[in-house]
Amino acid sequence: SSAGARVLTASSSPGIALMGETLSYLAGSHLPSVIINVQRVGPGLGYIWPEQSDYNMVIKGGGNGIYKNIVLAPNSAQEMADCAYKSFELAEKYRMTVMILTDAYIGQMMEPVSFPTTILKNKRKDWALYADKESKKNLITSIYMTREELNKNIDSLLNKYKLLEKEIIDYEETYVEDSEYVIVAFGICSRIALTAIRTLRNEGIKIGLFRPKTLFPFPKNRLYELSKTAKASLVFELNEGQMADDVELAIKSSIPVHKLGWYGGNVPTAPELISRIKNTIL
Repeated sequence: SSAGARVLTASSSPGIALMGETLSYLAGSHLPSVIINVQRVGPGLGYIWPEQSDYNMVIKGGGNGIYKNIVLAPNSAQEMADCAYKSFELAEKYRMTVMILTDAYIGQMMEPVSFPTTILKNKRKDWALYADKESKKNLITSIYMTREELNKNIDSLLNKYKLLEKEIIDYEETYVEDSEYVIVAFGICSRIALTAIRTLRNEGIKIGLFRPKTLFPFPKNRLYELSKTAKASLVFELNEGQMADDVELAIKSSIPVHKLGWYGGNVPTAPELISRIKNTIL
């Protein structure tokens, strides 16, 4: 990345954990990169079954210091491909790491995918090191020898993250216009939830789906708006309720937030989710 190349690497949960130090160095040095995390069950080595328990590690940091990564959450093979193209553009525009956070279900799924036909060329970066006269004065570093310089670098990172909240937040809404209950889910959970929601609506239950497509920045303002007309929010995820904590912060205690969590490699069927939803709201 320091030499101006477009860089990508991928792993699953424990492999990403080992990259924590590098993620911090990339952020501190304002270097673009793309990393794919196909989440699997943990803690420790765990196993290859799907889970979404890396949410806190990826969204809240993972390495040392004050930093964030852009985090995209696809829910299909097509979105995985689209995110890969989009990630490089975002990484270079904002000079930071973009994490594609998916799960073992999406990672092993077979679906038709369309690819762009235009091949983009990697342009020269005015900040990179090319071992030539033009880039001789460029400096890539995450260490600063005075508190003033370090504070200035952290401020520049924080300002960048505030800008992201204005420019790249993305989400998808389904049946939320008249919903009394809103399910919040990402990745494979959003697809299971949508099947369950369609069945419940046929039974007369007004329920909708809110799917964050960016997990950082998180679409907290839109969630707060939805909470003004809903009776409750249900957060469905393959962990004990990590994203649910951010949903609670977003809606500012205006409505109850119910955690619908499965973990240990267990992924519910739509009928199992329907039963859990009914037991929660009825």
